[in-house]
Amino acid sequence: MGPELLLAVDRRAAEPLRSQLELQLRDAIRSGRLGSGERLPSTRELARELGLSRGLVQDCYAQLIAEGYLETRVGSATRVAAGAAAPPPPAPSSASAASRPAQAEPGSAPPPAWADHAAPRGPLVSVDFAAGVPDLASFPRADWAWAVREACRAAPNAVLGYGDPRGGQELREVLAAYLRRVRAAVADPARIVVCAGFAQGLNIVLRALAGGGISLVAFEDPGYSATVAAAAVAAGVDAVPVPVDESGIDVAALAATGARAVVLTPAHQWPTGVVLSPQRRLQLAEWAAGADATIVEDDYDAEFRYDRDPVGAVQGLAPDRVAAIGTVSKSLAPSLRLGWVLCAPWLAAAVGAEKARQDRGSPVIDQLALAILMESGRYDRHLRRMRASYARKRSALTGALAAHAPDVAVTGLAAGFHAVAHLPGTLAEQPVVAAARERSVGLYGMSSHRSSGSGLPAQLVLGFGDLLRA
Repeated sequence: MGPELLLAVDRRAAEPLRSQLELQLRDAIRSGRLGSGERLPSTRELARELGLSRGLVQDCYAQLIAEGYLETRVGSATRVAAGAAAPPPPAPSSASAASRPAQAEPGSAPPPAWADHAAPRGPLVSVDFAAGVPDLASFPRADWAWAVREACRAAPNAVLGYGDPRGGQELREVLAAYLRRVRAAVADPARIVVCAGFAQGLNIVLRALAGGGISLVAFEDPGYSATVAAAAVAAGVDAVPVPVDESGIDVAALAATGARAVVLTPAHQWPTGVVLSPQRRLQLAEWAAGADATIVEDDYDAEFRYDRDPVGAVQGLAPDRVAAIGTVSKSLAPSLRLGWVLCAPWLAAAVGAEKARQDRGSPVIDQLALAILMESGRYDRHLRRMRASYARKRSALTGALAAHAPDVAVTGLAAGFHAVAHLPGTLAEQPVVAAARERSVGLYGMSSHRSSGSGLPAQLVLGFGDLLRA
């Protein structure tokens, strides 16, 4: 199987589907999203992903081969032809880089420890709906062991030193290509800093922003207020909640706070599961430009989409205003402690310096192993397998609720492996949670994710990624 590729077709448009597909692939190659020599998905796989006929995709590939954009050999994957792709474009800078506040020397206090999005697992339960935990039993042990062996076998002696605290060049190049291809990001290896998961990524970004004069950061409500609050305290800045509705964060309310930074999860909002609407994305980019503000984008659950069109990262819309944080905590396992920050150009040096101050860099062998896993196609194959697995679990959850609790509405199922259950009538969160615990079932209320702690409206956050059984 070839790698994944972020493309979308509009069946309501007057333009034929094949023309749409050809145009998007040409643009991806011309812009550098797809680099020379990069593999494309097989025609069968791309047809399945987009819901098109395989013949249409084959005709599209044949046309682009004839035009010199693609090349293929018998028994080999279709690839971008040598010389067809432009180098990745540099991110546009702000009106004037000099207008950015000078980066002061931040402090050196170590970051506190947090859990990334995960509800704490309850004791003495046989089935636990804790959210934010992937299917740990499905971690690709054999593939990871192979990648680690390959990394140890092929790594030159020089990479076993301290190296670049921003991360190994090999992984940063692979991540940049992956983010351009799959997330439609404007990615340059020089602006990527490898970190130990989301918590550290957020910590070093906020500290870098604080060093540049930012004193107030906003976050989504409901959201992971405890994580943002802890990072804000460590950075010496204040944090303020902003409400989320069915279209994502309320940008007008955000503007009213006076904050010059915001932390948000646009692809699949944690924990409501809503997707930031196209209109709100544009409003958010306009707010950031007008307020000289920074968007800290957590690309949460972007890998696991189901019955909706794919959405690119907000970073691709405003690359000079976004610090995009990604991890393998949900795609592989949290214990790997591997993530990355794709920085705005003016922020990259400060974030890299913060990473160096905190720990001199993340483990190199694990970085090499991840790069090998991604380059080999095994990472994409694992994601496809897990997407199908979580889709089956999602169907089992909705089917069981429809059969046994038909009055409970369920939302937030477009992506990821958690859902929101809306309790009907006069039911309150805590009595339901307590009654479930008496039956050895772990349930968790939305109240713990609201800055006010309110239990209204009464909702449960149901994680189905790693249901724990005795």
